[in-house]
Amino acid sequence: MSSHNNPYTLKDISRPGGGFAMLAVDQREAMRLMFAASGAPVPVADSVLTDFKVAAARILSPYASAVLADKQFCLDQIVSQGALAASCGLIVAADHFVPGNGMPVDSVEIDKAVDPHHARQMGAKAMKLLVLWRADEPAQARLAMVAEFVERCRSAGLVSIIEPVVRPPRRGWEFDRESAIVAAAAELGGTGADLYKAEMPLGGKGDEQTLLAACQKLNDQMNMPWVILSSGVDADIFGRAVRIAMKAGASGFLAGRAVWASVIGAQDPQTMLRDVSVPRLQRLAEIVDEGMAQR
Repeated sequence: MSSHNNPYTLKDISRPGGGFAMLAVDQREAMRLMFAASGAPVPVADSVLTDFKVAAARILSPYASAVLADKQFCLDQIVSQGALAASCGLIVAADHFVPGNGMPVDSVEIDKAVDPHHARQMGAKAMKLLVLWRADEPAQARLAMVAEFVERCRSAGLVSIIEPVVRPPRRGWEFDRESAIVAAAAELGGTGADLYKAEMPLGGKGDEQTLLAACQKLNDQMNMPWVILSSGVDADIFGRAVRIAMKAGASGFLAGRAVWASVIGAQDPQTMLRDVSVPRLQRLAEIVDEGMAQR
């Protein structure tokens, strides 16, 4: 079957109503740090991450329109164990995180070990690329990386998802996170990728009008559908953040921490995933469906 005949589209990772209720389990060293912080024995073994990611995919995928997985810890296991529900699309993380300056992710490059054609054979419908945005680094390098990533996805008929995340400049201290999020969207929101995964303005905090205005500012920069991520947003206000962002033009979410972070380090993570994370994800999916129905 030639991939050129039938490229995948956003429908392949969305809910029947057209919105996105997507689960991320592609956190890497950040997840190891979360396990360590929860009191798990240190050093936290790779197998601890793998087991949690596969369990989360198995238990939560029936309620997600897609699951984002990483090659480093869980992609092969999720596929070989048939952990994903048939109704759920597979997204493969195609980014290589380069640590430095005391951070698990100091810079990012395209992971050439993730071959788009092989990813498609494994059942992937889409790939995702993290793009770190710093005001004092050249736009040209980011735009070139995104263009190459989009081309790699297209070559295999996969959907391309970009995830611009803002960081303080390498030099100096001046950093206005809110204006940086908008500037990143202005630069990368028209790059020809299929979907933009954005940081939630103001961390989802504040009154509804302020948040709505901030999300509309972000929406004004987008020439593609966009969703919000949950890093930096408290789990108990993430549903509200999704609702407000959708009012401003977003189409849902691609989130991990808001769904499963509270389960990390639990004695019985599988039961906690069922009891805590499933209802949380179901409620978020309802918010997405409601938001799409109001369009």
